[in-house]
Amino acid sequence: MASAPGQPPQPAPNAIAVAQFLKSQDLKSRTCILNGQRKDLFKVKRALRALQSPAYAAAQKKNPLLPPVDSRPAAEDVFRLLPLNLLALRVSKASEDNSHGHSHAAPTKPGTKRVKGLWTVKVEQQQEIRDELYYTWFYEGPQWKTTIMAIGVLIILLAVVMFPLWPPVMRLGVWYLSMGALGLLGLFFAMAIFRLILFCITYVMVKPGLWLYPNLFEDVGFFDSFRPVWAWHKVKKPKAKKTKEISEKAAEAPVSEPISAEAAAAQRDLRPKVEDG
Repeated sequence: MASAPGQPPQPAPNAIAVAQFLKSQDLKSRTCILNGQRKDLFKVKRALRALQSPAYAAAQKKNPLLPPVDSRPAAEDVFRLLPLNLLALRVSKASEDNSHGHSHAAPTKPGTKRVKGLWTVKVEQQQEIRDELYYTWFYEGPQWKTTIMAIGVLIILLAVVMFPLWPPVMRLGVWYLSMGALGLLGLFFAMAIFRLILFCITYVMVKPGLWLYPNLFEDVGFFDSFRPVWAWHKVKKPKAKKTKEISEKAAEAPVSEPISAEAAAAQRDLRPKVEDG
């Protein structure tokens, strides 16, 4: 089916079949940050290994859209369908300052906040296929989950609007639940205040200070917010400002202009006259 003007081309059916198979396999994906959004990151060697596995051969017999794979070059050709159809693209870890490197990719935005424990990545122009390289999924898969979630949100909103029509028992249960939620919220604020007081005390007595639940306010999952239980405060190393200041002063210092040969000769002629005077 042809795509509408201004819209990206539709992925090929065989490329979608390959993407669905790889997403169903355990590629040991990890979460990364790309343009401020969370994406799944996987390594090329694990994808190629999955394409050469018996599971792919069995899936290829059931699904004729899956291309056959009988060698490593054939697996690379099948994997190449992903970047060609913009289903997965090669990425690399974005450094804080790309201006001094040799990468031709776009530099990281200054306002982008680094998420602790997650890679901030950028899309590379060269979509190579090597075992040590990383790719990020752009294929979201079937949208039936999004549809079900939208229907669920709509049902919840209708139930809230019809709250006055609920039976008294259900309204009493909601009241107890709301009180429990407020209690948990108060406990969270109390814990935040306690960890701040604990840090201040340990910072004075045992530097550099101790944090209770150091990832509590980090952009991580719910359970990761409470791991580890405690950790020492990480002190940022001061940057080499002195070296920078010295280089700036050296650059601003006036440079003596070279003296021409004629000026040197004039000085030599003038020196005896001064001495004689």
